[in-house]
Amino acid sequence: MRVYFRRATTAAAARRALGVYDIAYLAGGPRRVVECAVIGLAERGLLRLRASRVCAVGEETPGHPVERALMAACPNSRSSASVCAELRESPEVEEIGDRLAEWGLVTRSRHQLTRVGRQRLQAAEEEGTLPDHVFAGPEVLPKGTVRRAVTEAQFVPSGLGRAMIRLGNALERDSGSDHADSGCGGGGGGGD
Repeated sequence: MRVYFRRATTAAAARRALGVYDIAYLAGGPRRVVECAVIGLAERGLLRLRASRVCAVGEETPGHPVERALMAACPNSRSSASVCAELRESPEVEEIGDRLAEWGLVTRSRHQLTRVGRQRLQAAEEEGTLPDHVFAGPEVLPKGTVRRAVTEAQFVPSGLGRAMIRLGNALERDSGSDHADSGCGGGGGGGD
């Protein structure tokens, strides 16, 4: 009975139509969903990217919930890192992972790809109708503002940022006293 249920679920998952953000989630998880949303809205002229800042522009309301959440997150200029971190943990992105888990394409606990999920991802890639950045990330984009803004948005796991800041402050305090004693002027450049 249990095997029959899994096969039925697997067969149903294999037939469901997946959108671009579903495929992006299979290819790279929440991070890839956010990258694709930023890239897609920038290409459509709904986001303005300057250096490491992002700002929603235009009057069009996007149709997808992830895109609407992204537009709502940056009505004024904000750092792309903070916008991407906020969106990555948003209910809209989490809903994609939960739905894919319900369909049997990712595991429920860690949202790792299942066999059927890998098959669907491979089929979507072979179909060739989606842009390359959906599968490979922003590294395949031509060099420019969009690629730089997306790749420079550092995705730091929550909690790790505070620990890294404390560590950096402690190192600065410790190295400050060493430099005063040794007569060294500048700080911590690395060697070749």
